[in-house]
Amino acid sequence: MVRAVGGGDSEFRTDRTRSSADDAALWRRFRGIAGEDARIGALQRLKLTGTAPEAFAHHLPDIIPPDTWRGEALMRDVWRIGMERLTLEPAQAPWSVPLPSRHFADRLHRFDWLPDLVSQGAAGIKRANAYIDSWVEAFGAFNGFAWRAEPTANRLWNWMRCSEHIFSSDSSPARMECLVRQLRFLSESLDQTTDPRTRWIGSCVMVARSVCLDGAHHLDDALARLDGECTAQILPDGGHVSRSPSRLLSALLNLLTLREVLQEAGHNVPDYFGKWIPRMGAMLAFFQTEDGALNPFNDGDEGRPETVNAALERLDAPPRRFTFAPKSGFQKLQKGPVRLVLDCGEAPPRPFGDFAHAGALGFELSDGPARLVTSCGYSAEVNLDWQAAVRRTGAHSTLVLAGRDSSSFVTNDESRLLAAIGPEGISAKRLEESDEIWLDAQHSGYKAACGLLHRRRLFMSGDGTRLTGEDSLVRPISQPSSDDTKFINFEIRFHLHPTVTAMMARDAIRLICDNGAVWRFKTSHEGTRLERTVYLARGSVEQPEQIVMAGYADPNGDGNEPPNCIRWAFLKEAAA
Repeated sequence: MVRAVGGGDSEFRTDRTRSSADDAALWRRFRGIAGEDARIGALQRLKLTGTAPEAFAHHLPDIIPPDTWRGEALMRDVWRIGMERLTLEPAQAPWSVPLPSRHFADRLHRFDWLPDLVSQGAAGIKRANAYIDSWVEAFGAFNGFAWRAEPTANRLWNWMRCSEHIFSSDSSPARMECLVRQLRFLSESLDQTTDPRTRWIGSCVMVARSVCLDGAHHLDDALARLDGECTAQILPDGGHVSRSPSRLLSALLNLLTLREVLQEAGHNVPDYFGKWIPRMGAMLAFFQTEDGALNPFNDGDEGRPETVNAALERLDAPPRRFTFAPKSGFQKLQKGPVRLVLDCGEAPPRPFGDFAHAGALGFELSDGPARLVTSCGYSAEVNLDWQAAVRRTGAHSTLVLAGRDSSSFVTNDESRLLAAIGPEGISAKRLEESDEIWLDAQHSGYKAACGLLHRRRLFMSGDGTRLTGEDSLVRPISQPSSDDTKFINFEIRFHLHPTVTAMMARDAIRLICDNGAVWRFKTSHEGTRLERTVYLARGSVEQPEQIVMAGYADPNGDGNEPPNCIRWAFLKEAAA
């Protein structure tokens, strides 16, 4: 267990499920440099002192609809983060007791939960203020764990989102002094960090600080910093460089929030806001499923439909619609309510690949609001080892050869995290003819180790009721035959969404969606089976099922026939 002690370094205790040493090792392994306690010298402490403003000149608008379920749980003193749950005495501050893990403590210190608590009316606002004062008393001077750059930047953004309620005229002066002290510390830290997530949210906080607290002092410098982060982190088609839909959503909400406060304060909104916001909105709409949430590619979860809609509704014009995003590396097939999004892009370059997944040629398939095929997903809320596990190729709806990942994972020396690289030779060609759509995609991520390319062909019928696919393993013509003729094991996995009930039948697998739609999965491949898998993208570890087709490939096969060619289909049953 973890207990962060006010005014000092973190103190770690042991519980019965994971020892303090094990928790510390897990944290170091999966958080790297960003997980190390912040340090502060005597000179830097002097820089944190100074006069604090008496009040906010402008309040940062909170444009994200609250999670009322979480707010209600907090009013019942139930604190849940991923798989870990803490039930406290009425109005007891969560940091006053031993915490389940460093991960739990890290998420707690970000205060992402604060707007949800404030949404609970007068009682929620009163409790939120009490928690802020408790945190200031315990950690306000400095705390190595809580004051790390990334959680500090997120905490400041969340405090400022709620500033109208927690920085009123009758609030404690210590509260404002603590806010300003953290802002000064973050300003000093931003130039030293290479972590893209910290640089992004930190740049947004600096703009908000200048507008809301500092009378626009250094506003041009803050906006120039944010401009640089937009150029570095937003791709020309509007996607986030991480290739994560939920990180795109967060970034867009940050820009929309800052645009509103700039307009309210009477400042000119820089031209780059008008450049990036429409592109990001269009890319967000690309990833929005019919249930209103998002496809959980890379380190992204489903999100909440109301949050996605809040961003799209604030666009100046309806988002542009398109079916392929070459810079972000995604293709979409859609006919009527049936929708497929294929991942056909490389992992992002360093330092942006530290949380990327090896999911080449994996896809998400849905029928209206019913999700069918997905991946194991991701959530920043669940435990770190689960977050790491779902980065592997086997956690995606694609082919795995010889138990290997399609991308390489290499240590990023700057962050001490494993960054995904590749795969090389990934591409996708699209053909639309007579109201039918074909995709022909491939990658050479297994070529160096196994001498084979993975090729995936997808066809969607004009009415969307039939998706047929072909996965093949191909020896390149330019490559001589392998002397090692031992067959290579492979698996093709289709991870089913937790809302799908799968039933083995004599000649097919029936997939029953929660909205009543029924699909059949058919293949001539022998040995097709159902297995348990996991799904993280709704904030906890769920255990749905997956379809698995296993076999052995000829290292010299041309991919035109079995065992190197596996054909399959998803067929929608007509409504009764």
